[in-house]
Amino acid sequence: MKYPCRLDKFLSKAGHISRSDAKKYIKNKRVTVNSQIQTNAQFAIGESDNVGLDSKELKLIEHQYFMLNKPIGYLSTEAEANHPSAMSLIDSPLKIHAAGRLDVDTSGLLLLTSDGQWSHKVTSPNSKKFKDYRVSLADAVSDNDLQLLAKGLLLRGEDKPTLPAVTKRINEKQFILSISEGRYHQVKRMCAAIGNKVIALHREKIGDVMLDNELQAGEYRELTEIEIASFN
Repeated sequence: MKYPCRLDKFLSKAGHISRSDAKKYIKNKRVTVNSQIQTNAQFAIGESDNVGLDSKELKLIEHQYFMLNKPIGYLSTEAEANHPSAMSLIDSPLKIHAAGRLDVDTSGLLLLTSDGQWSHKVTSPNSKKFKDYRVSLADAVSDNDLQLLAKGLLLRGEDKPTLPAVTKRINEKQFILSISEGRYHQVKRMCAAIGNKVIALHREKIGDVMLDNELQAGEYRELTEIEIASFN
């Protein structure tokens, strides 16, 4: 929001109410500016002014940015009949959405925001941000399989191989896969291409943002300024 701005506009945005309700509150002497009752809806608010509603100070929140440890069973889109939305786990007065997606049976790092331009930067192929997944397979994965995944391979129904990736073994059936693409069900399809099956998938990192290891499944926190800026 650009300053100075009208009091009713500030009140509407900061209080998440309609402009008409904002005008009513102002007229009914429920709004203060710098501790003084203000009944002029057109009063110019500066960036340093303190606005209150019913003695409660209002803060203008333009956007919010969160990391969520998404549990299995939650959608990264709107809720459907059989599955709740990951957005329902976030307490925010703003309308938020997921910056990128995780399948309903995939857990881990999900970024959510009210800022459409920022989420575009997160998901744009031009960003070339690597995403790290902890992959658990049904069968043992060989060193040769990991080399094939890292080199890039052709997925069924496509005419271009996957871009080079990075693999790091955890044990005989688990490894970390870092990819810079976001093809449909890419990790599962890559593992199917080497004759194996993913039984659990957990995203740990996007670009420079690592899932906070203190967050349990379903818990979230706001991103730091450094984390937000890492996608600019």
